[in-house]
Amino acid sequence: MTQPASTPAPSGAPSSEAPPKAFRAVFFGTPQFAVPCLEALVEIADVAAVVCQPDRPQGRGLELTAPPVKQRALELGLSVVQPTKLRTGEFATWLREQNVDVALVVAYGRILPKDVLAAPRLGCVNVHASLLPKLRGAAPITWAVVRGEPETGVTLMQMDEGMDTGAMLEQFSTPITEEEAAGELSERLSAIGALATRKGLPTYVAGGYTPIAQDHAKATMAPMLKKEDGRIDFTKPARVVHDHVRGMMPWPGAVTTARGKTLKVLATRVTDIPTQAKAAPGTVVFADKSRVVVACGERGVELARVQLEGKKAIGAGDWFLGRGIAEGDKLG
Repeated sequence: MTQPASTPAPSGAPSSEAPPKAFRAVFFGTPQFAVPCLEALVEIADVAAVVCQPDRPQGRGLELTAPPVKQRALELGLSVVQPTKLRTGEFATWLREQNVDVALVVAYGRILPKDVLAAPRLGCVNVHASLLPKLRGAAPITWAVVRGEPETGVTLMQMDEGMDTGAMLEQFSTPITEEEAAGELSERLSAIGALATRKGLPTYVAGGYTPIAQDHAKATMAPMLKKEDGRIDFTKPARVVHDHVRGMMPWPGAVTTARGKTLKVLATRVTDIPTQAKAAPGTVVFADKSRVVVACGERGVELARVQLEGKKAIGAGDWFLGRGIAEGDKLG
């Protein structure tokens, strides 16, 4: 196993006298989104080990920090493995030696090669945060919000060598409200993923599903986010700008410029432009202590909460009162 390899379970691990679980599993996951699914898996299965990405430097001090899944796994008394390479054959050998029925994969963050996918007796099952075949890829929650989707959900699916192309087992849908930010939606889908784990994985191990092939012709993609994806385009209709802002929360954040400085827009509302209906997109057409409205390609968007470069987040009214913005200013 390439380093870092494994972290043993701490003292206080679950007693061996606990009643036996119905099946044995390995969990793959890394971010906070995956933690509820790990907790659900522990309830229903004998978890042989948890696999997550290596610790990474974080913060201004670049302190080496364990990912959320590792932190929770150790709290639960589970062994953690953090391979740096998956394609040497060594990791697949290790996984086969665990003699597990299934591997559950939730936002692990790396593509699993064929020998790893085939190592568990029943293969690998993925909790994917979209209603496949829509939004395959690394950032389905963000792009569901940015694209104004009215609903999304979680798909429990068999994994193959493609990018979220495997056969579906069950889907769990939920509406997306017009004001919901991606971070808020992520928390809800994380809980739905835990429900899908508790309900679906025992059914899968027992042979209770008839897998359904995806219609690849209907597939859409949700590519990995880049910092520049946060840039606001005020030439778009106000509804599109609003969806973009809420979709980019919490990362990379929706950004523009105001008076030559970077401005992060944290919350918006769609509104009618009260004055100067033909103002160029990005123009501040209304500003007082109650609100700031910016012209878009169609209608206007109210900036409800903003954060200036190097400053704390404030309401747009406070921004105006501090005279950081005025009617006629141009953003972007």
